[in-house]
Amino acid sequence: MTTQITPVLLCGGSGTRLWPLSRKSYPKQFVPLVGEETLFQASARRLSGTGPDISFDAPMVLTNSDFRFIVTEQLHSAGIDPGTILIEPEGRNTAPAILAAALHSVAANPDAVLLVASSDQVMPDVAAFHDCVTRGLPAINTGNLVTFGITPSHPETAYGYLELSAPSESAPVALSRFVEKPDAARAAEMLAQGNYLWNAGIFLFRARDMIAAFEAHAPDLIPPVRAALAAAKPDLGFLRLDPAAWSKAGNISIDYAVMERADNLTVVPFSAAWSDLGGWDAVWRETGPDASGVATSGAATAIDCKNTLLRSDSERQEIVGLGLNNIIAVAMNDAVLVADMNRAQDVKKVVVALEAKNAPQATQFPKDHRPWGWFESLVVGERFQVKRIHVKPGAALSLQSHFHRSEHWIVVEGTAKVTVGEDVRLLSENQSVYIPLGAVHRMENPGKVPMVLIEVQTGSYLGEDDILRYEDVYARE
Repeated sequence: MTTQITPVLLCGGSGTRLWPLSRKSYPKQFVPLVGEETLFQASARRLSGTGPDISFDAPMVLTNSDFRFIVTEQLHSAGIDPGTILIEPEGRNTAPAILAAALHSVAANPDAVLLVASSDQVMPDVAAFHDCVTRGLPAINTGNLVTFGITPSHPETAYGYLELSAPSESAPVALSRFVEKPDAARAAEMLAQGNYLWNAGIFLFRARDMIAAFEAHAPDLIPPVRAALAAAKPDLGFLRLDPAAWSKAGNISIDYAVMERADNLTVVPFSAAWSDLGGWDAVWRETGPDASGVATSGAATAIDCKNTLLRSDSERQEIVGLGLNNIIAVAMNDAVLVADMNRAQDVKKVVVALEAKNAPQATQFPKDHRPWGWFESLVVGERFQVKRIHVKPGAALSLQSHFHRSEHWIVVEGTAKVTVGEDVRLLSENQSVYIPLGAVHRMENPGKVPMVLIEVQTGSYLGEDDILRYEDVYARE
């Protein structure tokens, strides 16, 4: 008999250990770190289709308001229709998020089975993972909560561990305890013992059993999360949890709130390739170093280098390494990271240092993604700014005006439908239009290919908050 499973993808976080490519405004799950797909798309694809004795429903996604359109766009690009997308008003860690998913699911189906995973893991062998999920089904059918442990390939200090009640290569086994991230010596000891697995943070359970676990071990979370769902409001296909109620939920992980206290946990070992890409050293391993230990990506050239990652994620940046050993070097338009490979887990300290000096590179991605497309600043001066704006086919910016700036638009690709006051016109490549200060205006892409234009802003203030919106198909304020 086939078990119907609802995948739940947790899609928040900032991935600071992968700065500068991963930032608060556009974290690692939305970036193609390894291969052509993003980690989010690969995760959604892995939790779709059918496997032995299992079939996946459309994925439920928990994310924040800033990422909601990125989520839908990337799912559609991957050919996956989304299920419910729950919008968290603020990050409250994994326990409230998983409880919200369970409560929402059980209201529609008392027998709902959920598979919860983060959206930033690499698991190339999808069939092996589906088989692993199938091996966990008997345990959940008896009311157990199932977690998945990764067979360790080396003594890793960046992961938490699961101590098994007995060594096991594939068969489900009871969990003895969770173990915090160890130091190098302790990690080596656990690897040698053979009954420790990396904690993947993936969970399989019946929704009603997870709710019962919260009632037993974290009952204080249930009233605010239940209230946030009860007062949730639909918004353009999303479901926004109530901010006031959600703010009262504790900020706590599922491990601390429930899993470390529960006595009905089963672990299913997973021995195929896995990584959470938790640092640039992990990206280096996944990229596939050559015989000298060198991995390159993008416009990167290595000369006489060893054990080094060279990566350029900018079409305008060529990165060259000469005589390097044990180095990470990542280049983007607005920031470059150069670090010792052994300090990969400390890259998050870079973000803290940049935030302390109010550097925008700490959190802001150079491309600012919007529901209609994206833009990036090419040149910024005291009273002017030059942007490249990319508008998706059929998309439209809001009808708006500005208090402090005027704009010049030059179409360089595609066709733009431009509204300025009462005047509506079509502009093709190499045509331009002037938007006076205070004029009500809008740009749209009526075509079937992307539209790109160059915008030159001039004025006393050029901030993104200098916008008065009159109409917006994306219901932004």
